[in-house]
This record gives sequence, C-alpha cells and structure tokens, in this order.
Amino acid sequence: MPRILLVDDEPSILSVLSTLLKGQGFDVVPALGGGKAKTFLQEESVDLMITDIRMEPVDGLELLNYAKSTHPDMAVMVVTAYGSVETAVEAMKLGAFDYVTKPFKVDELVITVQRALEYRRALHENERLKAQLESRYGLENIIAESDAMRKICSMIQRVAPTDQTVLIGGESGVGKEVIAKAIHANSVRREREFVPINCAALPEPLLESELFGHVKGAFTGAASDKEGLFEVANGGTLFLDEIGSMSLGLQSKLLRVLQENEIRRVGGTRQIQVNPRVIAASHEDLEQLISEGKFREDLYYRLSVIPLVIAPLRERSEDVLPLAYHFVRDISTKAGVELPEVSSEAQMLLESYTWPGNVRELENALRHACTFADGGVIQPDDLPARIVTRAKRGAVSIPGGAVPDTGGLSGMSLKGFLREVEKSYIIKTIQDHGGDKESAAKSLKVSLATLYRKLPDPEN
Repeated sequence: MPRILLVDDEPSILSVLSTLLKGQGFDVVPALGGGKAKTFLQEESVDLMITDIRMEPVDGLELLNYAKSTHPDMAVMVVTAYGSVETAVEAMKLGAFDYVTKPFKVDELVITVQRALEYRRALHENERLKAQLESRYGLENIIAESDAMRKICSMIQRVAPTDQTVLIGGESGVGKEVIAKAIHANSVRREREFVPINCAALPEPLLESELFGHVKGAFTGAASDKEGLFEVANGGTLFLDEIGSMSLGLQSKLLRVLQENEIRRVGGTRQIQVNPRVIAASHEDLEQLISEGKFREDLYYRLSVIPLVIAPLRERSEDVLPLAYHFVRDISTKAGVELPEVSSEAQMLLESYTWPGNVRELENALRHACTFADGGVIQPDDLPARIVTRAKRGAVSIPGGAVPDTGGLSGMSLKGFLREVEKSYIIKTIQDHGGDKESAAKSLKVSLATLYRKLPDPEN
C-alpha cells in the first residue's frame, strides 16, 4: 500500500484530504505544518509527499528542498491557491512532480496522486534495470578466458567512453548483443535507455515506423502519433541488429540520421533532433553485400568507425567450459534449484563439439541438460543427442594421425576414450611444434596452464 505524507497547516483541510485519500486505499500520514513534516522525515520515508505551499514558519518550498535533499527518490506534489501558479511552477523547477490548485476537484487530485506514484514506481524500476544491466554486463562479468575475448574486453574499455558508432561482426549466436550492452553499460550513457531492434524481424514499412515513428493518419491503423526508437533512445544507445537486412531505401534514411542527428516521423513534416549512440551488428559480410549492390558503402563507413569482430566459439575453446559453468549457475539460480555439477565426461564432450550455433547453442544445450540432469550431476546423456553424436565423431576425426587405435579401446568408457584421444592429440601437437609447449598451446587455443593440466602424468 503506497504511503503518503500529507502536509498542511490548516487542520480542517488536513482532515478532509486524509479521509479522501484513505478512502482511495492509501496509507496516509498527516503532518500539521512543515516543521512536523521535517521531523517525521528525519526518521521515516514515504512514497509521496503532498504539501501546501503557503505555511508558516516552514513553507512548502523550504520543505520541498529539505525533502529532495534527504529523500531524493520520493515524489512530491504541491497544493497552491489559484492565484499562485507561478510559485507552483517554481516548485516544479525545484523537483516537485506536479501541482494542484485550490479549490481542487477530487477526481483531479486522485488522478494526479496516482500519476505521481506511478512515476516513482517507474523511476525505481528504471534504477533496478540499470543496476541489473551494469551488474550483468560489467566487464568483470563477461566470460573472457581466450585471448580473442580478452582483446574484445580491452576494446570495450577503450570504446565505451566515446560516442563513436560501433559495428559488431560475427556469426549468429556469438553474443553480439551482449557486447553491445556491455559497451552501453560502461559508457557515460548508461543512465539512459538501451534500445535494441532486430532489423531482419520486421518488414520495411513497419521497421521504418519503429525506427522513426509516425504521425496520426500516416497510414491505416496509425490512430495516434508514435515515437520512434531513435527518440526513445535519445541520450542512450540504439542497437541495430542484423543491419545487413535493411533495405537500400531505409539505409539512405539511416545515413541521413547519422549525418544530421535528426529524424522525421513517417507522414510528418517536422524535423526532430535526436542524439542516440548507434551500435550496429551483422552476421553477414557487409563488404560482400556492398560488392553485390545490397549495402551502401557510405553507410558502412559511417557505422564501422569502430569495428569489432567476435570470433566463433569453435575458435576460442577456452571459453566453452567457463561459459557452460556460467549458464548452469544462471539456470539453476533462476529455477531455484541446487547447482548441478558437470561430469568430466560431459565436460569433454562440450570441449570436443564445434558449436556451429555458438554461445546461443551452448546455452540451449545446458538448459536441456539441466532439465534432464539427475542426482545433481550433468552426464553426457543429459546433453542433446546430436551434440553427443557429433562430439564423439569430432573426437575420432582429429587430423594429423593423432587418434589412437580405436580397436584397442573397445569396451572402454566414454570418459576413458575421450581422455585417450585428447592425450594423443596433445602429444602429437607438441611433437609437431618441436616440443615447444607454449607454441603448442597457442595452436590448440588453450592457455599454457590448461595444456599442462591436460598433459599425461609422466609417472604413468
């Protein structure tokens, strides 16, 4: 139940308003005068304060200043006489949400109170989402065991504080939106909106309306004016995913926005100034699309001021298990169940698979495994069947003659088989690099510590 502090130095008005607001289901705390309200706020907090302006010895403006300094997230409404609107406007400049004039209509007062409380709830939700964004997409929370991802994190640190456009490349499922959110979360724009849109998911007319907005009557169904995402993301970040699917006509309009920082709504005539940071992404080779006449070269250079390319998961195998542990922990936490372990056999399969669907496929595989895991341990049979089959096939098809004679391994457990294959491949790779373990580790795309951990015990 929302709690309201009601402040007035006239007992009769205080009594009437208290009865009215309690009847609307609010928890009302009456305070006779600004002094008592200040005393109350020294120890308590409320969702909304409604205060008269003309009070003595502590008037409404003084109380408003005090309340905003001690309770900055509290909404404040002021009540003023009909002839003192200028004072009410001054109060709004000082941070009041709105004002009502005496004599006021009951419906008007109640609606304004509801709007003020909804505004406060929206602010709290916005702060919660910002905190979630910063905690989830802070650089310390990006899985970056591989050199490739560490370089990406280093680039984010350097790019995020700037206002340059960024073009993120990489196969589907590598985590391009995660990187875009990390850039936003570590930028000076993190207090404003991060607005994503998949350009491939909408037909051209609808995509244009979503990006630039429209005016009432612009087309059938346009019953009212609508803000576009460039306006919604003003001061924040607009993430244009799958930019390569955008039509040439829309590309021209997007180029103008990037050049002029202004948009015109569909069906409108007025130019609207906008200032979002644009981050674009594509799994397609935009330079190839340019050569085919499907993408504007001038737009490409506008977008790719800072290019980032995320390597596919198969090229950064060191990230597979850390990502797997991250997903298992996240899935079990959200489900409210005990964190399962990942058996060594399952770990080997995860490392042996090539992950054509990249990080997204890995996450889905772990969701599948967590659903079917029994006894608090994820076993190979809990993973999707296609992954187990292809991982085994991949393990047997290692190049360079490093695979042991499978005939001599018949009857061996899957765990033992995979260990033998891995051991043989590591030894063969080290031999191919003249015994240089550091060079072999780079070739295998694992750290030197990981290589030593996986080496056979010399005493066996």
